[in-house]
Amino acid sequence: MIASSLNSAAAGLPLPAVETPDEAAELALIHSAQAGCPQAFRALVERHQQRVYHFCFHYLRDAGDAREACQDTFIRAHGALARFKPKARLSTWLFQIALNLCRDRKRSTAKSRPHLALHEHAPELTCHRPAPDEAAMRDADLAKLDRGLATLPEKFREVLVLSCLEGLDHAECAAILKCSPRAIEGRLYRARQQLSAWWDREP
Repeated sequence: MIASSLNSAAAGLPLPAVETPDEAAELALIHSAQAGCPQAFRALVERHQQRVYHFCFHYLRDAGDAREACQDTFIRAHGALARFKPKARLSTWLFQIALNLCRDRKRSTAKSRPHLALHEHAPELTCHRPAPDEAAMRDADLAKLDRGLATLPEKFREVLVLSCLEGLDHAECAAILKCSPRAIEGRLYRARQQLSAWWDREP
C-alpha cells in the first residue's frame, strides 16, 4: 500500500520516555531510519499503517480516499523524519499528519462526490461471524452512525473518531488535536450529547 519514493514535512511532540521493550525496539528503528536505512522505515510503516488507514477511513468514509491519505501520511513522515524528535510517540505524530491530510481532503472532496457509508468497505475488525440478523442490525447501525458523524461540527467529529473509534486516550487525543486533555473531555461530552440527540430523532 505504501509507495517507496517518499518526501515532505512535519515535526515531533514531547511525550514520556521509552518504557517498554516494544517502544525501545521502535526507537531503534526510528534511529536507523533517520540514518537512512530504508528497511527500518519500511518496518515502521508496517507497524503503523493499519491503524493510520483505519483512522483515515473512519474520518473520510471512503476506502479509496483513505488509502491515498494513508500513503500520503507516510510520504510526509519520511520527508520529515530527520526532524522528528525521538521523545515523541511516533503514532501520535503520524495521527497528526494523517489528521491534517484528512481535513484537507475532506474539504476538497466534500462537494465533488458522495461518500461511501462506513459499512460498505469497512476494515474487518470483528473476530467472529455474526448471525444474519446481527449482521443486518450492525450494518444498519454503522450506516446510521456514519450519517450522524457527518452532522457534527468538525472538532466534535474528530474527537469521536480518535477517542471512540480509534480508542486513543485523552492525553494522546490532546496531543494530536493540540489542545488540553480537559478540552478533549469537554468536546467528547458535547459530541456525545449532540450525536445522542440526533440518534434519538432519526429513524
